[in-house]
Amino acid sequence: MVDSTPPTLELDDVRKSFGPVAALRFGSLRVEAGSIHALIGENGAGKSTLVKIVAGVHQRNSGTFRFQGDDVDFGSTAASKSAGIAVIYQEPTLFPDLSVTENIFMGRMPRGRGRRIDRGAMHAEAERLFARLGVQIDPRRPALGLSIADQQLIEIAKAISLDAALLVMDEPTAALSGVEVERLFAVARSLRDEGRALVFISHRFDEVFDLCDTVTVMRDGAYIGTHLVAETTVPALVKEMVGREVGDLFPKTPAPIGDVVLQVEGLRAPGRFTDISFEVRAGEIVALAGLVGAGRSEIARAVFGIDPYTSGSVRLNGEPVPPGRPRAAIKAGIAFVPEDRRQQGLVVDSTVAHNVAGVIRGRLSTAGLLTTAAENKAVRPWASRLEVKTNALDMAATTMSGGNQQKVVIAKWLATEPRLLIIDEPTRGIDVGTKAEVHRLLSDLAGQGMAILMISSELPEVLGMADRVLVVCEGHVTAELSRAEATPERVMHAATHRDGGDIHGASEVQTA
Repeated sequence: MVDSTPPTLELDDVRKSFGPVAALRFGSLRVEAGSIHALIGENGAGKSTLVKIVAGVHQRNSGTFRFQGDDVDFGSTAASKSAGIAVIYQEPTLFPDLSVTENIFMGRMPRGRGRRIDRGAMHAEAERLFARLGVQIDPRRPALGLSIADQQLIEIAKAISLDAALLVMDEPTAALSGVEVERLFAVARSLRDEGRALVFISHRFDEVFDLCDTVTVMRDGAYIGTHLVAETTVPALVKEMVGREVGDLFPKTPAPIGDVVLQVEGLRAPGRFTDISFEVRAGEIVALAGLVGAGRSEIARAVFGIDPYTSGSVRLNGEPVPPGRPRAAIKAGIAFVPEDRRQQGLVVDSTVAHNVAGVIRGRLSTAGLLTTAAENKAVRPWASRLEVKTNALDMAATTMSGGNQQKVVIAKWLATEPRLLIIDEPTRGIDVGTKAEVHRLLSDLAGQGMAILMISSELPEVLGMADRVLVVCEGHVTAELSRAEATPERVMHAATHRDGGDIHGASEVQTA
């Protein structure tokens, strides 16, 4: 017999534009009840826009949107939740000072006699929900201090209490340990077995193949294809995601490799990384890769002096760089572009000129005074070189696009004329055109003899831009691969196995 039950979620040719920018050109997704459906694609593929339409955050411009067989168009997140859709984002949104139970039933707490909140009934229902999920969380304890995994389980319990027919999990494992991931997957499988539909968004192919039944690929705001996980392979999915050879996406040009600029020996910080040793030479781009939580960013921050380390040494051009002193690192010739440009790289309410001149302000001052003319004179060449698209240097950074903000941060550090540039997530959250500009800049800087240590969460970027790849797993460097040797399979192998075990056919890594 043919099953006539309609899919839980059906999107067909859904389009969404923001002004002249088409964020979603052709979005299609069909999710059946009792299945876990992976949604994959590079950054900017349109996944988030599609999910936000399902969640009621955005409304589509055109196309078909059906939920449990009915045509729908949610005008708000409340309408989406009411219909039976729950979206669990990478960062849970709990109230830390409220109890676990209060977070689950926020806005719909049961009432007893005299219209008073029936806390006993709430706690009993919360306990029932956790027992159903097979987890042990005290419903009376405050949410403050819970692990990310437990917070996500609370969000799932909240979704189940709403009797959600569709659960969307957006990068749910980004900050989880291996044990926490397995527990989350066990919960997801139990929900699938109950007949619910799940959408799982991840950059990790090993998770997709371990957990999901079906996978849909998106690229450049458009639907590419849907496959049964059992009938596809990682190389086939990579080809659909990227659409062309990795090398064609990145303007990397060969540069002469010179003397050692950065030398790190035996760096150790208990609980974060152990026995880290590597070199970066003039004209060379070295990438640090590894799974989330591997310790990559912590290593970079320790080299620059933001985070402490207990033993080991950092040398620049043979001279020791004192630990825990970023000012000394800057003076020695190290620049650091952080991962979070808004929180750590910019004073968003300040002007472009103030931001770019921020680190070199001392050398621009005369008798302790810094004039606007002197600041603009020093800043203008860097803003021009990076093609910062602003009509005036006195524009506030907060009004600029993400791509231009990233250029301002890079310009700020290049103004220090560094010998070594450490750049964490060079193109996160910026458009494709600006990505190419940043990549071209990094290639040009290497060609001029600058040493570059790059961290990226995009494997194609790592493979496309790096001369060497250092893979970090659980705080250890597990592989050093030349550009010719670096493949998705080899990077994934080293990123997941300190003992050199079998990678079981997985070949994608989310660097961290």
